[in-house]
Amino acid sequence: MPLYSTVTGGLLDTVGMDAEYWYTNLRRTVLLEKTTRALVSSGHGVFVEVSPHPVLSVGLEETFEAVGSDAVALGTLRRDEDESRRFMTSLAHAHVHGVDLDWNTLFAGHTPRHVDLPTYPFQRQRYWIDDLRPVMDAPAGSAGELSVADAQFWDAIEQQDLGFLTDTLALEGGDEARSALSAMLPALSSWRRRSRELSTVDDWRYEVAWRPMPEASASRLSGHWLVIVPESHDKDELVLGCLEALAAHGARPHSVTVDAGVPHRDLFADHDLPSGIEGVLSLLTLDSVPHPGFPDVPRGYAATVALLQALGEAGVAAPLWCATRGAVQVGPADALDSPEQAMAWGMGRVAALEHPDRWGGLIDLPPALDARTGAMLSGALGGSGDEDQLAIRPSGTFVRRLNRARLGAGPGSRTWDLRGTTLITGGTGALGGHVARRLAGDGAEHLLLVSRRGPDAPEAAALRDELTALGARVTVAACDAGDRDALADVLAAVPAAYPLTSVVHTAAALDDGLLDTLTPEQLGRALHAKARAAQNLDELTRDIKLSAFVLFASFGGIVGTPGQGNYAPGNAFLDALAQQRRSRGLVATSIAWGAWGGGGMAEGAFGDVLNRHGLREMDPEAAAGAMRQAVEHEATCVLIADIDWERFFVAFTATRPSPLLADVPEVGRIAQEGHGSAGAGAEEPSALAQRLAGLDDAERDAVLLEAVREQVAAVLGFPGPEAVSVKRAFREVGFDSVTAVELRNRIGAKTGLRLPVTLAFDYPTPVRLATFLREQLVPDGETVAVSVIEELDRMEAALVTVAAHDEGRAKVVRRVQALLAQLQETQAAPVGEEIEAASDDEMFELLGKKFGIS
Repeated sequence: MPLYSTVTGGLLDTVGMDAEYWYTNLRRTVLLEKTTRALVSSGHGVFVEVSPHPVLSVGLEETFEAVGSDAVALGTLRRDEDESRRFMTSLAHAHVHGVDLDWNTLFAGHTPRHVDLPTYPFQRQRYWIDDLRPVMDAPAGSAGELSVADAQFWDAIEQQDLGFLTDTLALEGGDEARSALSAMLPALSSWRRRSRELSTVDDWRYEVAWRPMPEASASRLSGHWLVIVPESHDKDELVLGCLEALAAHGARPHSVTVDAGVPHRDLFADHDLPSGIEGVLSLLTLDSVPHPGFPDVPRGYAATVALLQALGEAGVAAPLWCATRGAVQVGPADALDSPEQAMAWGMGRVAALEHPDRWGGLIDLPPALDARTGAMLSGALGGSGDEDQLAIRPSGTFVRRLNRARLGAGPGSRTWDLRGTTLITGGTGALGGHVARRLAGDGAEHLLLVSRRGPDAPEAAALRDELTALGARVTVAACDAGDRDALADVLAAVPAAYPLTSVVHTAAALDDGLLDTLTPEQLGRALHAKARAAQNLDELTRDIKLSAFVLFASFGGIVGTPGQGNYAPGNAFLDALAQQRRSRGLVATSIAWGAWGGGGMAEGAFGDVLNRHGLREMDPEAAAGAMRQAVEHEATCVLIADIDWERFFVAFTATRPSPLLADVPEVGRIAQEGHGSAGAGAEEPSALAQRLAGLDDAERDAVLLEAVREQVAAVLGFPGPEAVSVKRAFREVGFDSVTAVELRNRIGAKTGLRLPVTLAFDYPTPVRLATFLREQLVPDGETVAVSVIEELDRMEAALVTVAAHDEGRAKVVRRVQALLAQLQETQAAPVGEEIEAASDDEMFELLGKKFGIS
């Protein structure tokens, strides 16, 4: 039996396992990952951890994912479970993963038999959506359902069944009438198919709009405000205007000039940050030049990510506001001249979900601030309420909103001309393939499919044959669209007989992680495939008259998705680029997609997360039809997603309100019906603390354990807390980096604690997490403090009864002064002196402020 050693990291002849080997085994790092990779590369696909409890399976699975392997890690036994039953369950797991078991040995001495599976539900739990039952139960012929005759008729139209239609319509006129119907059928079939598509996708369409912020006025700021400025812009007129505006409205601005190209740990190396920081305003995005080590990453954007990380490590809890200039467009006449700065908007929408406790918001500023716009800035920073996506213009302050954008059955303003060559980046991938099939079916003459591997990509040859059978000429080319020179060569090779007329950019690279963990290398990989490629396509085709220039963006870039801090920024850039092209008179349509079915990035665990949060998979053919509709209706930026608002809104606003969604009709209905969100649960932390105050440790653990289970059930979509095992690890029940962040946010909102992003992995079971929360909420000595507070409550009630001219008033004051002096012995002398020197009236005034007594 071959042996792979975690001492050497590879195959080992066991003769070498001498005393020196075991000595080395004790002293050196266990090379589990290296050994696992070696086993996988040697063709091994099933790993069985023989132990009383599997502890290495999680690490093995992470390695499988990292190398792109579909290998599986199995255990044998688990603690706290019946050994015989657990071992048989493990054998069953091995069997369904393709392991060849010796059934004769397993059933020796037994008479095995097959067991029929029951035909009834195991648990009587209703999953049907109540709102759909009236439609599904409606009688035939009602608005909710076609009659059988109607359904057969339209099915015959779609299938172009000439015989059925001739008989059904009882046509007169013989062959002539039959010939006329035959000529019309293709058009009728196409119309029917498109009509059905449009009715489906019309409910998926949304767009972003900006509306004036009501009563946007100056707000009085206070305390220290950090203003983070890139070295390259420390004398910028906008920077100076921001500093003046903050100072003019009560803040004490503390300018911090940083080198935008340094790592986050060095960002504040030369600065002593003041204590008591009330807010942070970042102007780092003004530096849009490429990062010195990563040319696809704007230096200011990389520095903004580093700033978020640095503030977290420095323990700065004040809200971070990111300011941009020319990154968004609030109206047709508004200039959007810096798409690179829009990347910070994509990142910020994710930061609001990952760090709701220390994220302020996003503000787009005019080129310079005067007294009026400076007052608007102070109003945005201090008086905008829950608004966290704003744009300040000389005409006023605007806030960002998501609206429905239904089109109905109306025709587009033009037709997408599919003559000539249509270039599709990522053309051999899942999304590119769906787009290519749709365009080939719609009559595209020449499809140029571009991807990194080109003809060597999996299924590329089969896709080319399929498209050719649909009537299109097909060229598959290997090209990195992020390489401007390589892309220019591909465009130069487009046949003169089929000039370039359309561009569809679907290429992307998903290299995500939590914002706290992102590195400049990761930023570069994601932006190279998405943003740099789009920029190259824009620059190289500006002088070509195109019928369509389509950019595939994402839901995360326009709304925000936790865990996608490295994907959303590039997609926000695409939206801004499309708007910039339109302002130059060029065609452009950026579509922020929800989840596509049929492959792509919404597959697997990430797709499960999206679905759990209310983003349902869309039929690829219908989605491709929505793409064509968006082009022909001259849409510049549109969101196309199948959203279950009941689920999405509750999950999205669990820890932070979102005014962005306020204008969506379904959201208004949900909010009106009182479904929970961050805004509704603002008093939960204090309520929980009061509930814990009168309990002993065991009772507190029980309360907190139930609270943890409730939040776990909400995140994973379980029917209730009873479905959550108290001892099973979060990773075992389906948690990943995205759902771990949501759990952290929900528990943080409920307890009022600032918790680490890695909470679910640091305290991996509900029991351990509940114990940690109790230690944070009720530290040692708190029980004594609670009893003292109860006595103070009684004293407060008694003080109310002491009249202003009561003879005992002076005695009460002296007694309270003596008590306060004892408590203040460890504090600074000025505080003690202030108390000792206080007059009777001043002392009562101090007590009044403390206890709310007038």
